[in-house]
Amino acid sequence: MTTGATLPSTSVSPTARHLWTRARGLALAFTLLLAAAVALATLQSDARHGTLDPRSADPHGSRAVAELLADRGVSTRVVTTLAEARTATGPDTTLLVASPDLLTARQQEELHSATADSGGRTVLVAPGVWSVTTLAPGVTAEPATSEGTALAPGCDLPAARRAGTAETGGVRYTTSHADADECYPSRRLATLLRIPDTSGDGDTVVLGAPDLLYNTRLDQQGNASLALQLLGSRPHLTWYLPSLSDTTATDPDDRQGFFDLLPSGWLWGTLQLFVAAALAALWRARRLGPLVPERLPVAIRASETVEGRARLYRKADARDRAAAALRSTTRTRLAPLVGVPVAQAHAPEALVPALSAHLRGDGQPLHSLLFGPPPSDDTALIALADQLDALEREVRRP
Repeated sequence: MTTGATLPSTSVSPTARHLWTRARGLALAFTLLLAAAVALATLQSDARHGTLDPRSADPHGSRAVAELLADRGVSTRVVTTLAEARTATGPDTTLLVASPDLLTARQQEELHSATADSGGRTVLVAPGVWSVTTLAPGVTAEPATSEGTALAPGCDLPAARRAGTAETGGVRYTTSHADADECYPSRRLATLLRIPDTSGDGDTVVLGAPDLLYNTRLDQQGNASLALQLLGSRPHLTWYLPSLSDTTATDPDDRQGFFDLLPSGWLWGTLQLFVAAALAALWRARRLGPLVPERLPVAIRASETVEGRARLYRKADARDRAAAALRSTTRTRLAPLVGVPVAQAHAPEALVPALSAHLRGDGQPLHSLLFGPPPSDDTALIALADQLDALEREVRRP
């Protein structure tokens, strides 16, 4: 066994060259992945915009409808803050809210107070349960969406009758307003509502899906006609893209934690993945049968094996296991020398009397040496090893 002295390096100790040889493949793969990510970010760092952005020419952008409106004399202005959206409201302005569900409760209330008596038109694109009841009082969003996207008008609204079939299928709505226009029904529930203001010439349009505003869908069905009529009734169009960075109207009570922002499906999915990982670990960890000894592919010197096991014992501070291994091996070698079967080598009542008779001495020191308690420190362990070695030499002496 070893003491506090530094152990010499052996062939099993990894060198810097060996470590580099093992890790260079992973390092190369990581470098290539990082370079590809930087290149991709550089290629996509131009002036592209997001979904429903009238400046974006992407398939899900809305630049096409903005260009058509411009040809008809309607100016389009993009705003990203609630303050800008409230300032832009007026009788000659159409305010389009692209993602109403991104607004907090306080932002919804302030936006509705600004548009309620403005005399202009407010277009809400696919508002859900979270926002529609505040931005359009008297309107309720149904949990189940429509079965199809292209729907027939099914109402007397002139814009809908002129456009004909359009892709409004999405969220379905019910309303308590008796004078509301309920258009493009799906299973008897409307996917487009027009609710006139109680005073003035303003109104609110609730659109169940954004599809008809996308560049890639504008030329389908009557999408272009319906979009131009809904957004071109006033000379000015304010396109409000709510931003998560807009904190001008937020309330500390509206702040949500990380887990509040995660959909419930993600939480259930994570739980299922955890259960699957636990079952996989249990399956891979189970024993398929008894251990089978195998021949090592290479020959290992006995000194390296002893040194490696000694290091493990010392690192784990397992003097009891080291002492037990030394005593067990010594007893196994001594038993045949004194006429004791190997099967009884670890029985004190068989081995100790035979050794005492062979050495013509007292059996008590032999019992303590071969079957005694584990040593208390490394010094005692070394002394035990020396005593066992001396005992074996003495027994072998002719």
